Amino acid sequence: MNILVVDDEKDMVGLLNSYLTSNGYYVFPAGNGREAIDVMKSESIDLVLLDIMMPFMDGLEAAQEIRTFSDVPIIMLTAKGNEDDRVTGLKIGADDYVVKPFSPKELLARIEAALRRSKGYKNGNLTSQMISHEELTVDLKGHMVQVDGITVNLTRKEFLLLALLMQNQGQVFSREQLLDQIWGFESEGTARTVDTHIKTLRLKLKAAGSYVQTVWGVGYKFN
Repeated sequence: MNILVVDDEKDMVGLLNSYLTSNGYYVFPAGNGREAIDVMKSESIDLVLLDIMMPFMDGLEAAQEIRTFSDVPIIMLTAKGNEDDRVTGLKIGADDYVVKPFSPKELLARIEAALRRSKGYKNGNLTSQMISHEELTVDLKGHMVQVDGITVNLTRKEFLLLALLMQNQGQVFSREQLLDQIWGFESEGTARTVDTHIKTLRLKLKAAGSYVQTVWGVGYKFN
């Protein structure tokens, strides 16, 4: 597995390179977001570890650009207390975040979890089929959503949320269940993360977003 490590601190890159290599991964280093984009476009990368605070192009900008051409898992590396940056990163398509200073064992566990979710998605845990409800159509295999024949661009997490809810129409999912199945991690502020993604999903789907309903005190369902 190839991991792209993006951080302007050479000591941090060296530490991650040593630890990940000893655990069987191949590491591609990058010192800023622009270098990361170049590596992504030239190499086969399975996961990105992406620091936020960097020169030339920061991690948030890099993550946003990566999401225009790749669904590879992204784990953001953030400074303690920067909740707004973490929420922004998740909204633009990051899969997880780790707060510095972090435990290498915890980071490795999060990497393995993200790769398992990514592999499961690619191997067809989402059934290869079309799901339709009135004007809303979701192509699970092609990772495409259309409303009245017009393609709607969703982030990876928004797409997975919609697909899960549509595949289980009428079933209510709590925020904790959605976090477990879509994000696969628990940390401070994650309930807010689910609410934010649902809100953005509804806005992007416009009128069709009314199908994603809130069950007060419980969670969300597709009706």
